[in-house]
Amino acid sequence: MLSKRIGAMAVCLALGGFVLIADQAPSRPADKPAPPPRTPADDGFTDTPMLPQQPWRVHDPKRPHPPVVTPGATAGAAPSDAHVLFDGRDLSQWAHRDRASGRLLDPKWALRNGTFETGAGTGDLLTRESFGDVQLHVEWASPSVIDGHAQARGNSGIFLMGLYEIQVLDSHDNRTYADGQAGAMYGQWPPLANAARKSGEWQTYDIVFEAPRFEGATLVTPAFQTVFWNGVAIHNRKEVMGATVWRTVAKYAPHAAELPLMLQDHGNPVRYRNIWVRRLGSYDRPER
Repeated sequence: MLSKRIGAMAVCLALGGFVLIADQAPSRPADKPAPPPRTPADDGFTDTPMLPQQPWRVHDPKRPHPPVVTPGATAGAAPSDAHVLFDGRDLSQWAHRDRASGRLLDPKWALRNGTFETGAGTGDLLTRESFGDVQLHVEWASPSVIDGHAQARGNSGIFLMGLYEIQVLDSHDNRTYADGQAGAMYGQWPPLANAARKSGEWQTYDIVFEAPRFEGATLVTPAFQTVFWNGVAIHNRKEVMGATVWRTVAKYAPHAAELPLMLQDHGNPVRYRNIWVRRLGSYDRPER
């Protein structure tokens, strides 16, 4: 028989004897004074100087507040305003362009265990939707069994707007030309650091891409890329020289303000997972 008294103590019957257990309530924190009431100054000031080349005063109460975005529940998870391009279930956000007809077809990349994999003959993968200025999160892994060297080892690529590449390559203990290793703006700028994990381990790219601007045939503003590789900054708003090319100098050609993202089939098996993108808006957008 077990009896329990709720309050300062509880008594239970155990093995023919009585055991006395103290059951103390948690101490109550000291009462805190109520916060002071809000004042107009909490929302800003109307007697401050104007910010240079802006319609706003310093601490302007009329300045729009940014939209609320809920971060992902875990590191690398998509935030609430992200466009999820691959969540491990299907490739419905992607297509393969048939070279002969130009038509978009369902992709051939192998889908298994929440990842998909490029391989010889699968073809480049394009998003069905187009993008301009974006934040892009991509996770990828080269094969754990090393087969090949230099550029023939876990080679793929992430092409912003289908034109401007951040190289994907197994760069762990794998020597190749600096502007062609993993994390490079291919053929233009090597990464600031080689942050490669071991072959077969998952790697993470977080890319902030600013699209180029054209007026007719004239380039007004070049593209810029900021890239973190496994949490290490490898490009800091670095100017892009032009569309990615091999063995020559890149240059720009006018194109649309938004174009599909592309994952490259370079003939090597490379796995991808957890891909999402956020469109980057402008400052001071009207509140909804």
